[in-house]
Parts: sequence; structure tokens; C-alpha cells
Amino acid sequence: MKLAVLSGKGGTGKTFVSVNLAAAAKNATYMDCDVEEPNGRLFLKPTKVTSASVDTMLPSFEETRCKGCRQCVDFCRFNALAFIKGKPKVFETICHSCGGCLLICPHHAITETWHPVGRIERGSHEGITVITGILNPGEASAVPVIHAVLDDASAHEGHVVIDCPPGSGCPVLESVSASDYCVLVAEPTAFGLHNLQMVVELLMLLQKPYGVVINKIEATYAPLEDYCAQNGIRVLSRIPYSKKLAQINTAAEVAYEQDEESRKRFQALLQDIEAEVRT
Repeated sequence: MKLAVLSGKGGTGKTFVSVNLAAAAKNATYMDCDVEEPNGRLFLKPTKVTSASVDTMLPSFEETRCKGCRQCVDFCRFNALAFIKGKPKVFETICHSCGGCLLICPHHAITETWHPVGRIERGSHEGITVITGILNPGEASAVPVIHAVLDDASAHEGHVVIDCPPGSGCPVLESVSASDYCVLVAEPTAFGLHNLQMVVELLMLLQKPYGVVINKIEATYAPLEDYCAQNGIRVLSRIPYSKKLAQINTAAEVAYEQDEESRKRFQALLQDIEAEVRT
């Protein structure tokens, strides 16, 4: 089962839920697709870590062959190419590395060069395979690194827990695309409810099954509870704010491994999700 954990905003406890679900599943793979700020490794502390570069291909022009026909410019739907003062120009930050310009050029003036955009780290923690995507600073798109992380999913048995980026944009869409079930982590605030609604809209478009975990509860927030009830959204778990959990997280430990109450909670959560997927 591929399980995606996401939230409409940062700070809701998405990584907290992801890491502990992976711990509850035991023979599992944890994939950190929050590649701009991958924090799961801080808790899981993987050992025997290996690293591999993630590269994309960018077009490169041989100006002596280029005739200025502009076919590549007209073809590029992302507007990543231009012809300025008699010379071709590549806007690297918006190039999607589709290779179309190379195919369309009638003068064979375009080649491709490798461009590093990030890396993947692989390690293990207590039977959990830990795969972390890390985007290089300054890169505009996280999607190539996310794709590289998800490509590893088919090579692993057992549950796969995908720690998605926050928000509801393209990186989130790519992260949840291959999932069997989605867990939405929300905080009981007006801001948390607003962003939860955006993620729900995305998953409805993708036709993905999902449920909600309400985290850091100090008091019942009626608008959030009412929204879930009125829209038939199942609340899978309600996690109260706890000083003990805060201390465990501050120490970068896994609550499932340190706290009996958390162990029972996440075992029950995983069992509920498995039952949802089976039905």
C-alpha cells in the first residue's frame, strides 16, 4: 500500500504523522518528498546512507548550426526558449527537460547537457528503508527530485509512506499521484481549515480516497469538525497537544518508539487505514 501524508500548510505535524506511521508499519519504506526541507531523516536517523545525484537534461545550442528558424521557440509550450539579437537563449529555470526542441530542430543545432538539481539519500532505520529527496538550493522546480524518489517505490515491499510537500501545488500533485490512500494532517485553526479545504479539492479532482488526522488539539475547533461532518470526511485520529510529545519531537525522537500511548494510537491509525483501503 502506498500511503501519502499531506497537509495544506507547513507546521501541522505532517512529518510527525508520516514517520510514526512508517514505524508502526515496521517493514516499510519512508519516502521524503518534501525535498525543499526534508526533515524525516532527523527523526529516523538512517544508517548506512548512500547518496546519488539527480540530474535533468537542458538544451544546449551549437550557434554555428542554428539558422534562426525559431521552430524550437514556437514549439516550447513552457516559453523556456527565445531568440534574442540573433542568438538562441535558454531560460533554464523554466525548462521542463522534455527534449522536444532537440527533436524539432531541422538543423541539428541542439544537444543536451546534464544539469544536477538535487540528490537522493538512502539508508535504514529499525527495518524501515529511508529514502530522502534533497533539492539543490536555488532550483526552481522540485518535481524532478520527487520523481526520482518515487521511482524507488516499486523496488520495495511492504507499506510505502510518502511524506509530501505542504500546499496543493504541482509538487504535491506529483507526490500523491501513485498513492492508494491519502492522510490529510490538519491543525484545529481557521488557517488550518482553509488549507485543508484546498487539499481536499485537489484530492477530489484526482479521485483519491482520503481521511483526516487532526493534530495538536487543545480544544475542539467546531468549524473544522463541522466541515468534516458535512462533507462526509472521516476523521481517522484526533491527537491532543501534549507536552510529552513536544519534548519527544524536540529531541528528534520517534514517538512510536518512545511513548506507549503514541504506539497504540499509530497502530490503530494504520489498521484503520488498511481497513479503508480494503473496502
